[in-house]
Amino acid sequence: MERRGPWTIVGSEIRYQNQWMKVIHYDVIRPDGQIGIYGVAHIHRGAYVLPLDEEHMVYLTRQFRFPLNCDTVETVSGGIDDGETPLAGAKRELKEELGIEANQWTHLGHMEPLTSPYLGTQHLFLARQLRFGEAHQEGTENISLLKVSLEDAVQMVMESKIIDGPSCTLILKANEYIRGMSAL
Repeated sequence: MERRGPWTIVGSEIRYQNQWMKVIHYDVIRPDGQIGIYGVAHIHRGAYVLPLDEEHMVYLTRQFRFPLNCDTVETVSGGIDDGETPLAGAKRELKEELGIEANQWTHLGHMEPLTSPYLGTQHLFLARQLRFGEAHQEGTENISLLKVSLEDAVQMVMESKIIDGPSCTLILKANEYIRGMSAL
């Protein structure tokens, strides 16, 4: 048996696994002493990138998301490969998805998308001093570029026109970071 805070794990079993995630079923003793279950989805570590140019324009993605059955607007994002650093993953994803490279990178922290049923740290990056080239998207991607001002991106978050959690967090953190830099 393993203790996790006030929880005791009696047993566990991988119920589903693919290259992006695995779902583990836990038999537990709950904090109240009762027998229970807990399911946790482990998703790949990821990197989210907000490219920002000198005119304070940001480059977002628009793509169809299968679970939602609709297009969404998000920041560039993707999994970090095994053995790859978060920054290397961020650079690779930005070039693959939008064909953009950057000379200046700022790590704005990390987050867990949902702290109860999921594990999968997502690293947040601001990319500046941009160079534009050709995208090389994967077969699962059909991404189009959306260029808007940082101010408009913040408004899109506030109006729930951008709903991806890590993208929202990155846009708001980047906006605060840029505001703080402007105050210096």
